[in-house]
Parts: sequence; structure tokens; C-alpha cells
Amino acid sequence: MIFITQLIYVVEGQEEVFHQFEDVAIPTILKYNGQLLLRVRPDDKNYVESIIEKPYEIHLVQFASEEDFENFKHDEERKKFLHLKDQSIRATLMVKGVKL
Repeated sequence: MIFITQLIYVVEGQEEVFHQFEDVAIPTILKYNGQLLLRVRPDDKNYVESIIEKPYEIHLVQFASEEDFENFKHDEERKKFLHLKDQSIRATLMVKGVKL
């Protein structure tokens, strides 16, 4: 089992485009033995301390294996919508880990 945490920084004004991409990408996770465990859109009052830029969204996803994660990334249907991701996401910080 692997876990992916993603801090997502959206281009200002492209939030709706980002949501369109997520409408495709999130259901695709299930096809590859994955599950979206957490999707958070924090506002300023939710931060206790931060020395990095605050993300638009935070995702925590689990996949049964590294291979499942790779298959998700290469899903042909998801690839058709990557232009929405490219248009709307300015940057991401991805952290890969395992449950201890």
C-alpha cells in the first residue's frame, strides 16, 4: 500500500477548469485499486503555522501498489483531460509514503 499526499496550487481564475479535471481524475483512482482518503480546501483560519505557500487543495490518496499508481497516471481516458490540468495547476508538491 502506498500513500500520495499532494499540495495543489491552482492558477488564479482557473478554479473551475481545475474542478473539471478533478471530475475526471478522481473517479479514475478507483479503477486502479486506489481511494481518495482526504480532499481538503483549507482557508486561512485552518492554519496553525506555515512557512510555505498555502495550497488551494490537499489530497491524500492510497493505492494498493506502486504499479497501480503508475497505471493511474497513464490511464488513456485521464490523459485526454491533461490539458485541463496543465491550464489550471500552477504547481504541485507530491509526497509519496507508506503507512508505518
